[in-house]
Amino acid sequence: MEEFSIDINCDVGEGVGNEGEIFPYISSCNIACGGHAGDLETMLRVVSLAKQHNIKVGSHPSFPDKANFGREVMLISDHDLIKSIRKQLFDFDEVLKQVGLPLHHIKAHGALYNQTAKDEGLAKLYLDAIQEYKEKAIVYVPFHSVITRIAVERGFKIWFEAFADRNYNPDLSLVSRKEQNALIEEPEAVLKHVLPIIKKDEVLAVNGDSFKIKADTLCIHGDTVSALKILMYLSTALPQNQVQLAK
Repeated sequence: MEEFSIDINCDVGEGVGNEGEIFPYISSCNIACGGHAGDLETMLRVVSLAKQHNIKVGSHPSFPDKANFGREVMLISDHDLIKSIRKQLFDFDEVLKQVGLPLHHIKAHGALYNQTAKDEGLAKLYLDAIQEYKEKAIVYVPFHSVITRIAVERGFKIWFEAFADRNYNPDLSLVSRKEQNALIEEPEAVLKHVLPIIKKDEVLAVNGDSFKIKADTLCIHGDTVSALKILMYLSTALPQNQVQLAK
């Protein structure tokens, strides 16, 4: 019987404070670095905890918009956005040096992530901002997206990311959080959602059709109310379905 493996990541350092509970069940994490949440103190705390649990560490830059938690597209000049992203990554890098951990990946947050998936101008701007890290960090990107194409053209190392706790539209965009069916919160439903992604490179969209997708890593949002319950369930249910956590 074929065996599979998958990385599972969580967005953390966002003020929930549940990292100690969820870290035993994941293999990589994306730490808020001051844009939508977080500061030097929270970065240091979460990075240190990740080191204890031997978890791959990534930075999680965002539009500099704590008021909206980085989940709204922000009107900001190209210059100021690049400056902000680079400042977030610089601060995070300094913390990593302090703790003695390498940067594994970079994953944009919220509206910045979603917009770079479809907006060529913003995708190019974002990749310009993180160019310095091209040789030493992987970029987490959604499958079949604008940023994926440009990142590959520019020689960035990428991992495809899919979302374990979010429903998909037929165009592989995420169902808006303003919709009632945006989140998948029951552990059994999450398992049913992710097994075809892992084993068949397919995802079932909300219209009932399956679409091709690829995933090197699956995200479960750390601020989802049932995040710990989902992760604990998957820790036993995935191995029972021939899927191991990729440490």
